[in-house]
Amino acid sequence: MGVDISELVYREQVSLKGYENRVMAVDAFNILYQFLSSVRQADGTPLMDSRGRVTSHLSGCFYRNINLLENGIRPVYVFDGKPSRLKANTIRERMEVKEKAREELEIAREKGDLERIRSLSARVTHLTRDMVEDVKQLLTALGIPYIQAPSEGEGQASYMCRTGQAYGVISQDYDCLLFGASRVFRNFTTGGRRKVPGRNIYVPVSPELLILEETLSRNGISYDQLIDIGIMVGTDFNTGLARVGAKTALKLVKKYGNIEAVLKERGEVIENLEEIKDIFRKQNVIETPPITFGKPDAEQIKRILCDDHDFDPARVDPYITLAREKMSRNTQTSLDGF
Repeated sequence: MGVDISELVYREQVSLKGYENRVMAVDAFNILYQFLSSVRQADGTPLMDSRGRVTSHLSGCFYRNINLLENGIRPVYVFDGKPSRLKANTIRERMEVKEKAREELEIAREKGDLERIRSLSARVTHLTRDMVEDVKQLLTALGIPYIQAPSEGEGQASYMCRTGQAYGVISQDYDCLLFGASRVFRNFTTGGRRKVPGRNIYVPVSPELLILEETLSRNGISYDQLIDIGIMVGTDFNTGLARVGAKTALKLVKKYGNIEAVLKERGEVIENLEEIKDIFRKQNVIETPPITFGKPDAEQIKRILCDDHDFDPARVDPYITLAREKMSRNTQTSLDGF
């Protein structure tokens, strides 16, 4: 979900080409949820193996990472650790939304409303521990490194970008800008189009680059003021101010200087304000070791996908060959490459 500051963010339409040998920190949970929602059968149900286990996450991880590798992009996946205690309300609200969607899905199935079934099926997705372990094993087999963050994955990924360990962050969420990522790449792992919610219409989706410094410059604000705007709008760690969207928050912070002055003027309070600010400004992260890429292990990839989850070897083999060709030249990426 994240913070909605899309109206203020500077963006450029880009393509996957042009970023060869660039290391990209991938917000793993964000992208895996995207795979679970979008990689589905025509009736909206996720892809499954013969034992009824969901495989949408594996399909997305395999084929779309091959696409990144084919374009010379070197992804490093960053997985969430323990969430902040301030995220508890958001997590609970998400669970309630999913439960309501499940109830509505059952009603839609009873009515045979196929369009409603397709729409609701994507809303009840849940990323399990087994799925996360599946993906970690597949990434290792592909030679793609991953990092286990101590807390927020987007915070760790943004830290890697800010410190030069990664060129940018691949994520759908604008939170990464609040975490200080200088470059955020959206729609880098999508299939080229997305469905309009509630309608049987698909629209083209193009990769786009969000640039932090340009966003700050064009809005005439500082990084700290961007964080203030995000908090006023509402983040995963707090409820925003009533009837305050991104543009209103921008006007308020430019008029009064900071969120503290805005709250004083409005006679309102945001609990744990300094702690929320510190989540973005002083991320709970680890120092990332040198990033090493390996050579794809064809045997392991086929064991995970074909033997364990019934993927068709005839479809998998050509992509393994492509991945091995792309990964064979570089197994070590240094900061000099940035």
